[in-house]
Order: sequence, then C-alpha cells, then structure tokens
Amino acid sequence: MLTRLASTSHEELHRVEDRDSGLRGYIALHSTRLGPAAGGLRMRTYDSDAAAIDDVLNLSRGMSYKNAAAGLPLGGGKAVIMGDPSRDKTPEMLRAMGRAINALQGRYWTAEDMGMAPEDMAEIARETRFVAGLDHGQYASGDPSPITAKGVFNAMRAGAAQVFGSDDLAGRHVAVQGLGHVGWHLCRLLHEVGARLSVADMDARCVTRAVRELGANVVPLSRIHATQADIFAPCAIGGILNARTIPEIQARLVAGAANNQLATPEDAATLHTRGILYLPDYVANGGGIINVAAEILQIPDSGPWVAERLDAMQATMAKILTRAEGEDLSPARVADRMIEDQLLQVAV
Repeated sequence: MLTRLASTSHEELHRVEDRDSGLRGYIALHSTRLGPAAGGLRMRTYDSDAAAIDDVLNLSRGMSYKNAAAGLPLGGGKAVIMGDPSRDKTPEMLRAMGRAINALQGRYWTAEDMGMAPEDMAEIARETRFVAGLDHGQYASGDPSPITAKGVFNAMRAGAAQVFGSDDLAGRHVAVQGLGHVGWHLCRLLHEVGARLSVADMDARCVTRAVRELGANVVPLSRIHATQADIFAPCAIGGILNARTIPEIQARLVAGAANNQLATPEDAATLHTRGILYLPDYVANGGGIINVAAEILQIPDSGPWVAERLDAMQATMAKILTRAEGEDLSPARVADRMIEDQLLQVAV
C-alpha cells in the first residue's frame, strides 16, 4: 500500500495505492523538527502523478512554515488523493487512506482539506487514530473552516491598517476567488462588517447563494484577480499569483485563504515592486491548523486556547508587516526568513 519514494527536500515521500478501493495518492512529510507532521488531506483531479507529487511536496513544506508561524509543536505534512471528490470518493477509499496513514505510526496526522469534510475524517478514523477535525469525541474540533476564515479576516484587517490607514473593512471592496468552506465563511465575516463583495467560483450554486444572501457582485473566474477592488482574496487553489496575473491585479492588498498562492518565490518581489501588499498565506490562513492542533494535542476546553493563538498569529502578522515596511521588503521574504531561522534553531 505504501511505497517510499526518494526525495531530497523532504523527510519522507510515499505513494499510496489500494487496487480494491481505487485509491491512488501521495503522503509527504516535510519536517518533524517541531513535532509530528500535521496537515490536511485533499482530493482533487490532477493532470498527472507528477502534478500530484508537486502539490503534496509544496503543500507539506507550507505546513512546516504554517505550523511554525502559529507557534505549534507540529511539523509539516500533507496527503493528496487523485480523483474527483464528487464522483470518485467512496468510504472504502477513505478507509484505505486511513490504513496508509496508520502505517506511518503517528509521524503524520491528517485533517480536512479541499474535497474533504468532517464526515470523511470520521470514515478515515475507523482505521487510524491519527486524524483530527472530527465532529464527535472528547477533543473533537470539527470543521476548521470557520476558524481559518477568522484568521484570514484578522490578517486582512492588519493589512488594511497598513495600506489604508485603518483596519475598518466597512465599505472596502473585496474580490474573493473561491467560495468553498473557508471562502464562504470569509465572505460572511466581510459582509457582516459592511464590506462590498465581488465573487467567483466554479460552482454556480455557490455564486447564486452569495448574490442572494450577501449581495455579492459576480465576476468571471478568469477575471476575479483583475477586479477593480481594494483587496483581492485568493481562496481557491494555489499558484494564482504569477507572471500572468500579477500585472493585472488592481487591488492594493492581497490576503486570502489559499495555500501556496505564489507560483514562485520571485512573484512576491514582483508584487512588492508594484506596490501591492501581499500577506504571507501560511501566516494568514493558520487558524484552521490551530483549531486542529487543539484536537491533536488533546487540549480540554480548547476555545480559549484557540482564541489566544489566533491573537498571537495576528500579532505575528503585524510584526512581519512592520519589519517588511522598515526593510522595504516583501512580507513573504521577511516571514520566510523568520520561520527558517526558527527551524534552524530547533535543528541545532
């Protein structure tokens, strides 16, 4: 079921296969310097195995940085299943993935990500205890999406304070790409404080709901990044900030929930040169893993613990922005340097 593959950048990389259930996927452990690797399981259609491997490697590396930025005693890992979750996902497939995760003996903890839901985590939990984001149980943390959205919302306020001189988002025009679990909760938070919304998503039902319930304006998915807005919030797949899209971005602030928003590290410098403030995604979207960590670490009455760490994460973002402004650097460059220094100290 597990075949270990060579990797020069990660501690472990495994191909996962189960013919009976049709499971095919990958698990990557980037680093366990701070603790067991933790990160979500996503399911989506990939063009090739190479694309799935690239995704799991990039996402697991991002989790190492995200967990460190959130001050958690967890390393970075990720898992992906190749397939369409709306058509191919079955209980047998999820249980097979649970057995694969269990075979890693606690070096990797999984949770919900794109294409997954709490009920899927419950299915996986039938085969392994190394799963979080459950709806039921003594330390169950449930769907992490609302907490992730709250963290992004807090980060957006910190960015707005620097760019616009106020953290008040009332009247601000926010273009949101992606109305999945986190994107939807973020839109609700923005709507509640009086922000104007432009939205785009592949699912027409989500878009229709946003128009009906939130008064959102609809923008084609291919042009949402170029909307004349104050803030662009990428909440879908990664790589949206790239050589093609960055010249077209009209917003002065980019803050969203998507992982690995930058196609390359150089794209952060390009945004900075254009005068666009980009909030490092792994700091902005760390709320979900904080919520999940409470379950992994078996924190009783986790509400105050999660709230305290959300506040600390917002303070970390403010510190990154202040330092970046003072050094005239992209916040992404400053954040990477801070986290890499932290991980290096642990290694020594």
